[in-house]
Amino acid sequence: MRVMGVDPGLTRCGLGAVEGRPGAPLSLLSVGVVRTPPDDDIGSRLVVIEAEIERWLDEIRPDAVAVERVFAQHNVRTVMGTAQASAVAIVCAARRGLPVALHTPSEVKAAITGNGNADKKQVGTMVTRLLRLDAMPKPADAADALALAICHVWRGGVQHRLADALAKARHGGAGAAGTTGPGGSGRTGTPGGVAAGRTDRGGSTR
Repeated sequence: MRVMGVDPGLTRCGLGAVEGRPGAPLSLLSVGVVRTPPDDDIGSRLVVIEAEIERWLDEIRPDAVAVERVFAQHNVRTVMGTAQASAVAIVCAARRGLPVALHTPSEVKAAITGNGNADKKQVGTMVTRLLRLDAMPKPADAADALALAICHVWRGGVQHRLADALAKARHGGAGAAGTTGPGGSGRTGTPGGVAAGRTDRGGSTR
């Protein structure tokens, strides 16, 4: 399963992609951060984020996109910007017919570290260990995007297996009633460096 994670934000939008399946080693495909100047108007900033996400989707060709679920914060301005960036990511994925999963920060932390209250350093440390990197992805937005992708590989894989089992059960029941029905993709390529640089497998940044 190939998953692209998006840690939404206007000033820094973390992007990360991993490939793997539950119970098996994970592979880093790409990680980076899209940056937009705080002084630019909102429309221009969202266009930059959209263009970069589209480019990643073109080159990564994920099976699913995992986006951090926006939740209420004390700083309304910050949460609004996060929600706007999140919406752009969801629209980009939906336009291509890709499934989108929304995971809360606590869900991601619990999946990655076993502690729903883990801090960013703990999450980054576990991401580094799970992907066998030489150095922790920076800034934290990049590590968070990878954590989202990893979380969905593990949780999404289970959900897909359950959905497949239910579908087969329904199909089997229909067959008993006399109804009949129809009986790692080798993709390569990672996006080029974004504004803050991109780290490929091995931990080198360019």
